[in-house]
Amino acid sequence: VGSQLMSGAEAPIRAGNTLPIRNIPVGSTIHCIELKPGAGAQIARSAGTSATLLAREGTYAQVRMRSGEVRKVHIECRATIGEVANEEHSLRRYGKAGVKRWMGIRPTVRGVAMNPIDHPHGGGEGRTGEGRAPVDPWGNLTKGYRTRNNKRTQNMIVSRRKK
Repeated sequence: VGSQLMSGAEAPIRAGNTLPIRNIPVGSTIHCIELKPGAGAQIARSAGTSATLLAREGTYAQVRMRSGEVRKVHIECRATIGEVANEEHSLRRYGKAGVKRWMGIRPTVRGVAMNPIDHPHGGGEGRTGEGRAPVDPWGNLTKGYRTRNNKRTQNMIVSRRKK
């Protein structure tokens, strides 16, 4: 409260200030990291999250994410020093379904409770199981099925997160 936040290459190294990664000391805790210079923050934006600046080599820096993944980020990309506040955000108890409705979140209906026209798990007489591998309403595998396939950015990942 009352502290000034600064943004720019000349900003002092203090929590809450945003600087290009080339100006941030190695080992610092950072958040709101850009993936493309000037594109806006894309990594570590959620409540209580952060990443660690591990190293700088040439035009790229290595950043360790909360998941354990180590990734290369261009040194001209900007990041904010420190970690995002409100770590207890996910611990809030809502108390009743209506509170979620006030937030605009609709009820979650299970596929097995639907008709077969509405979901691949639907139908059957009485209470019946899924009868097949868990899928989403469009028939795509879910629950543990790997979905990442972005060959364009694959070379930016130094080490994948541990399973």
